[in-house]
Amino acid sequence: MAATDVRVDEILDIGRQAGLVAVGVCRAEPFTEMAGTLRERKERGLHGGMQFTYRNPERSTDPSRILPDATSLVVGALDFWRGEPARPDDGLPYGRVAAYAREDHYAALRSALGQVAEALREAGHRAVVVADENSLVDRAAAYRAAIGWWGKSSNILVPGAGSLVVLGAVVTDAPLCDTDPDPMADGCGSCRQCLDGCPTGAIVAPGVVDARRCLAWLVQESGVFRPEFRVALGDRIYGCDDCAEVCPPNRVRVRLDGRPAEHPNEAWVSLVDLLDASDEDLMNRFGRWYIPRRQPRYLRRNALVALGNVGDPSEPRVRSAVSRALAHPDPLVRAHAVWCARRLGLSLAPLRGREDPLVRDELDRRVPVREPLRKPYPTASMNASV
Repeated sequence: MAATDVRVDEILDIGRQAGLVAVGVCRAEPFTEMAGTLRERKERGLHGGMQFTYRNPERSTDPSRILPDATSLVVGALDFWRGEPARPDDGLPYGRVAAYAREDHYAALRSALGQVAEALREAGHRAVVVADENSLVDRAAAYRAAIGWWGKSSNILVPGAGSLVVLGAVVTDAPLCDTDPDPMADGCGSCRQCLDGCPTGAIVAPGVVDARRCLAWLVQESGVFRPEFRVALGDRIYGCDDCAEVCPPNRVRVRLDGRPAEHPNEAWVSLVDLLDASDEDLMNRFGRWYIPRRQPRYLRRNALVALGNVGDPSEPRVRSAVSRALAHPDPLVRAHAVWCARRLGLSLAPLRGREDPLVRDELDRRVPVREPLRKPYPTASMNASV
C-alpha cells in the first residue's frame, strides 16, 4: 500500500484521546550530545553498574537502530499519580512502593502509543512503539519533542503533570516534521529542592544523578545491599520518590488524586508476608519490577533491610519472620537477616551457615543503633525510572 500524508495535528489528537497527558513530534536524528553524556558519566562511574541506556550509548541514542530510515518520533507522556493510600493500621511493618511502580503504567503507555502507531501504519508507514526499553533515551526524546523541560532531578517535567509521568515514543518513517520544535523553557529557575531533598545526596549537580547513591537504583542492584545506605532506605522496598515529593510542579497531584487506579494501588506491602511468600508467589505479584536476574532473593533482601529500619522487635510475627530468614538456605538472605536481627536487637541463635563469606561479613559489620520505635512506624515521604 502506498503511503499517504499524515497530518501531525491528527496524530497528536489520537495520542491525547488515547490518554496521553502530553504528546509531541520531533526528528529521529541521533542524540549525539546525549551519547557523549552517557559515555562520560559511565567513565566516571555514575551509572553505578546500571545498564539500560548506558549499556550501548551508540544504540540507545540512534533511532535508526530501532527502525532503519526512521525520520520522526512521536513522543508521549502518561501520568501515573493515583493518590496515596493510607498505610494499613494493623500494627505490622509495611514497606513502601514508589508511585510509578504500583501499577504497570507502561502497559497503559504502550497501549496509547500503539494507537498512534496503528494510525501511522494504516497510512502506509512503518511504526515501532518503544517504552521502558534500553533502545532509546526517552527523556532526551521528550525534551527534543518539547513536551517538557529537563528538571534538576534529571527527570523530564511536563506542564500539568510534573515529573509524575512515564515516557515512550513511536519511531516511524512518516515525515512528520522538518525541524524540531523550540525547546520548552526551563521551569526550575533557582529551585533546588530535589537536590536538597534527596536522602542520600544522589543528585550531585543539577541534572546529574550518581546511581551509586540513588535508592531507586540500589533496590535494583544485584549483590549485597550497600551497607552505608541501609538506614537511609527507611521503609522503601522498591523505588524512591523523595525528589518528586518535594518538586513544586508535582503539586498537581492534588488534581490527579480524583482519578481511580485501574488496579489496586499497591503503595504498601506487608514485610512479614513478603518474607513468608514462596518464590512463585513473589514473582507472580512483583514480576513486573526490575528484579536482578529475576531472582526473588532480592525482594527478600530489600524487605529485610526495611524491616530492620521499621520493624517492632516485640511483635511475634516480626520475630518469627527474622528467625526463618536467619535459617534460610540462601546466604544472601541469611546475611541481610543478620543485619536486620542485630538492628532490631534480636537473637542470632537461629542463624545457620555462619561460615559463608556473606554471612561472616555481616557478623563482622558494625550495625547502626536504631532509635526507639515510635508508633505509627516512621515512613519515608512519597517518592517514579529509570
